[in-house]
Amino acid sequence: MRKSDELMTVPQILDELGGVSRRTFYRWREIGKAPEGFKLPNGELRIYRSEFTAWLETLREAA
Repeated sequence: MRKSDELMTVPQILDELGGVSRRTFYRWREIGKAPEGFKLPNGELRIYRSEFTAWLETLREAA
């Protein structure tokens, strides 16, 4: 994680994935197929952009 790394919200992640539903994304989290993230004290999920990018690269490699 870089100092300037952006924290992404779930809506931002879904927008970048281009049409994946919130339900699908949370299902991926349940089965361990989503990028690493953490919950804020208010319960909202945040994912570092670097984690999201690394996760996308693993999908490319698997394809």
